[in-house]
Amino acid sequence: METSATIKKIVIVGGGTAGWMTAMYMADALIKKGVEVWLLESPMVDIIGVGEGSTPPLQKFFEAMNIEEAEWMPECNATYKSGITFDNWSTKPGCESFFHTFVSMLDNFTMPQFVKNVQARVNGVDVYAHPDRFFIAHQLANRSLAPKPNHNFPFEVWYGYHFDATLLGKFLHKKAVQRGVRYKSCHVTHANLDEHGAIASIATKDGETIAADFFVDCTGFAGMLIQKTLETPYVSFKDNLFNDAAIAMPTAIGDAIPSHTVSVAMKHGWAWKIPLTNRYGNGYVYSTAFCTPEQAEQELRERLGLLDADVPARHLKMKVGRVTRHWNRNCLAVGLSQGFIEPLEATGLLFIQRTASVFVEYFEAGDMSEAAREKYNRQINDAFEGTRDFIVTHYKTSSRTDTEYWRANAANQNLSDSLKQLYEVWTSGKNLGAEVKRQGLDQYFAIVSWYSIMAGMGIFPDNPRPSGMPSDGMEQVDNLIARSLVNFRDHREVLTDIPLREPNTLKSYFF
Repeated sequence: METSATIKKIVIVGGGTAGWMTAMYMADALIKKGVEVWLLESPMVDIIGVGEGSTPPLQKFFEAMNIEEAEWMPECNATYKSGITFDNWSTKPGCESFFHTFVSMLDNFTMPQFVKNVQARVNGVDVYAHPDRFFIAHQLANRSLAPKPNHNFPFEVWYGYHFDATLLGKFLHKKAVQRGVRYKSCHVTHANLDEHGAIASIATKDGETIAADFFVDCTGFAGMLIQKTLETPYVSFKDNLFNDAAIAMPTAIGDAIPSHTVSVAMKHGWAWKIPLTNRYGNGYVYSTAFCTPEQAEQELRERLGLLDADVPARHLKMKVGRVTRHWNRNCLAVGLSQGFIEPLEATGLLFIQRTASVFVEYFEAGDMSEAAREKYNRQINDAFEGTRDFIVTHYKTSSRTDTEYWRANAANQNLSDSLKQLYEVWTSGKNLGAEVKRQGLDQYFAIVSWYSIMAGMGIFPDNPRPSGMPSDGMEQVDNLIARSLVNFRDHREVLTDIPLREPNTLKSYFF
């Protein structure tokens, strides 16, 4: 059996957030075992660095690395993120906007009522079932409050972050080198294979050959090692998700700092608005099959009021899909080299985190066999498929038909069997949560997330009948959230004095 005991030197090719986050995981677990970890970063390649949002599991990364928010957040112009507001995705009355919350312990008191009401509404009963009133995170976002309660509040609210991705990469670079990762600035031109088809070494522009036992491909969409050298097949998601390009532009931020991302449906895709401490990050994710880059930039500038402003736009191309084997022979692909799903739910860093951390677990267990690689690849592929299906759901549940782009999304029947089954369960009024759990999809998005998107988009029967219920539970929900809100402070105020981690708060949630 192939074991990790034979691996004494690992070379990570490429920096950015993917490279340096992987380096941090390896520094934390492998250097102390005598493994030499190198990171090679090209001075000739720009970092993509547009994805400026995360999901809550990023908290676990910094906790595992023993890095306080008060240390990294100011260096990365970072803010807190309570969730995502989706505007103009639905045309149904009352559903023109909805909030996708990050759930936490406190929501255990309101989620049962939410699920009960939604289940009644999908079965044709007229009860209040829009997600926004059920979760404290939406109220925090509405009031520009930080999702960090006062010390005497016993429940932690789960949250993500907004940050400057380029600055985060630089911060992790500094920390990784401090922890023993060796760094070399050089441009890698190609890799050399051994007689068994594994990577033996890489070559640099300066004529140097660097050998290692294991390689990590963080070369972005180029996929230099995993795709070009090892010729790992690639599975495109273009038939499921049409967007293949993006534009990014900054704008100024005012005194109030929102604690949520905003996603606004546009003519040919959607626009993001992400608050940092020093600016807003804005962008437009769109499909070049339905508009040109020039048309997309014009539409974004109109939205931002920048038609005549001397603010440059950064245009990016996106390759949506995944490789079939993220761990192939003696190479691991992390980040854009392994695959990409549009950042509608800010899952980019989550894939990096999952790919790197799970690999380190396999490495520490010692099994590097073909069977171990196959098991690992199934795990990561399943995560890509589950996430893809959740993103597809945003488009399939949208009621917009005002442009050819939205009509094409509505007509698109390239759906996985998993997603078809979920839709059948929903439309038949059965238990959606049970089906999500049966399929194991709650590993990627919480059950309540599936309820929130279906209810938030207004996917309910028309002409509901009177409920006949003595109460829809909303008075109790409103009272609980109102009483809890007094324990939270202004977002900007908290960012000026970020508290240290509280180890004893209650973090579990049931949905």
